[in-house]
Amino acid sequence: MSRAELLEAWGDHLASARRRSPHTVRAYVATAARWLDRTGAESWHAVARLGTGDLRAQLAARRAEGIGNVSAARELSALKGFVAFARAQAGDADPTPPRLRGPRVKKGLPRPVTPDEASNLADAVAEAAEEGWIGARDRAVLLLMYGAGLRIAEALSLKGSDIPLGETLMVTGKGGKQRVAPILPVVSAAVADYAARCPWPLTKGEPLFRGARGGPLGQGMVQKAMARARLALGLPASATPHALRHSFATHLLGAGADLRSVQELLGHASLGSTQIYTKVDAATLLDTYRAAHPRER
Repeated sequence: MSRAELLEAWGDHLASARRRSPHTVRAYVATAARWLDRTGAESWHAVARLGTGDLRAQLAARRAEGIGNVSAARELSALKGFVAFARAQAGDADPTPPRLRGPRVKKGLPRPVTPDEASNLADAVAEAAEEGWIGARDRAVLLLMYGAGLRIAEALSLKGSDIPLGETLMVTGKGGKQRVAPILPVVSAAVADYAARCPWPLTKGEPLFRGARGGPLGQGMVQKAMARARLALGLPASATPHALRHSFATHLLGAGADLRSVQELLGHASLGSTQIYTKVDAATLLDTYRAAHPRER
């Protein structure tokens, strides 16, 4: 079997049996391709013989190229899955992958996750789910929090009547206050993917996001899914579902958005809440405020 055939079979397994997203399939196949280039393995038996030392060498080479802890953890997960698949194809009695812990990041002060970390978390919850539709569901919920700034309760309050999502969404937040949240195409696509896979009828008056038995999805299930993904990626305990909303605001401010706009997008009653919530440093916050306030112009 040629190298191309190995990669094609691996990609087909991820897409059909594991029901991974096209993005994840491309990333995992590319990771396997780099490893095959380095090791020269050209058969399932050759890949099956690769062990912990080979994994360490590949990660060391990739770290030397400049990838960070999160990317290294994802590559390790992909390679371990590739070895397990190869061992099953080779007929091994025990197809489990080599045991090797992924890299961890040092614990520090609570901080927003980076855009790459937010994307990796969304993909990781999808990959770790036992069923494809559940993975698509969890990914959609996390992207609503990061991409649209929704609170977890707000995301879970959506109904079947809210789909298909348009460019904006009317959200009812704390105290019954309503606001308009912009919906990015990637968020809309994730929700549509979940809706297409969900085995339960998504009727207008019923919750959009369902639990495994068809009832309303609880916040605890989303929190557990993200906790597992956080550990797998070596992220700190501060990387919670609420941190995605925090990151939404922080990244907007960092890109030059004015405080009033972010306040409206978050649904905060006062500007002070937005200042505290985003934890922007005082100098940047003051500069942004002065640039946005009409009396400073």
